[in-house]
Amino acid sequence: MTGTVLSNHLCASPRWPRQGLFASACLLLLLGAAGARPSPPPAAAAGGEFTAATLNIWHDQRDWPARRAVVLDTLRVLAPDVLFLQEVLEKEGLPNQARQLADSLGWACVFASVDPPGAAKRYGNAILTRHRILAWAEVKLAPLDDYRVAAHARLDIRGRVLDAYVTHLHHTDAGGHIRAEQVRGLLAFVDSTRGDGAVVVGGDFNAEPAAPELAPLRARFGDGYGAIHAGTEAAPVTTLNPAVGHAPRRIDHLFFEPRRLRPVAAAIFLDAPTPAGVWASDHFGVWARFQRLER
Repeated sequence: MTGTVLSNHLCASPRWPRQGLFASACLLLLLGAAGARPSPPPAAAAGGEFTAATLNIWHDQRDWPARRAVVLDTLRVLAPDVLFLQEVLEKEGLPNQARQLADSLGWACVFASVDPPGAAKRYGNAILTRHRILAWAEVKLAPLDDYRVAAHARLDIRGRVLDAYVTHLHHTDAGGHIRAEQVRGLLAFVDSTRGDGAVVVGGDFNAEPAAPELAPLRARFGDGYGAIHAGTEAAPVTTLNPAVGHAPRRIDHLFFEPRRLRPVAAAIFLDAPTPAGVWASDHFGVWARFQRLER
């Protein structure tokens, strides 16, 4: 489905947010307090740079209100221009989690699910932004019994267009062939909906960057985090939280077009508990700042 933004797919706040980031000292302090690495993105260049981030929010596991507060504290400081969320849930007694976050931040969002509007339970992905949404689209990914979806939002970021895409691929270790099929569907979706501007694709791919099933993505897109940290990490990096039983792997990614964008900074965030012992999610987030190469 494609089209301009409509109310049954748009989780929008009634107000547009203020632009900009907090001062660097405040940003360092708050990110540390929220349990993230103290490595904020550099100050935005007018019109030419933007920050993207991705986070699997672990639906309503454990204490979602406590976890939501941690996520919000960090997002208020990090202030990404575009945020990709996975495992977003809404059901009786639980308002749409992406809408909750967007309303609290004064942002807008697009939510996509294989579950139809009005269903008792809806589960999917979302794109949140501090900027104007020009158009949106969504697609179900094959095989349809895997209940996977991708969403697109075309954003006006300080007068420059960005086509942003979010997805969450099949999760089993033996399911590489399923993820490969979903990657083909995702790329076809990008090709059918993108405009003339730059493209960023973010989400939980349930595969490490070098996985064979991601080869078609790697052929066209760069790995935002890997491009900054290639050969520089002292130990393997994970976006899965070992504290809740996950084996460490980096499976959450921000892919970018190398001919249009250049990553200038990237880091993992929400990768430590608060002093009260609250983890934001069973995943860690990833952010990257990109510089546009086209005028």
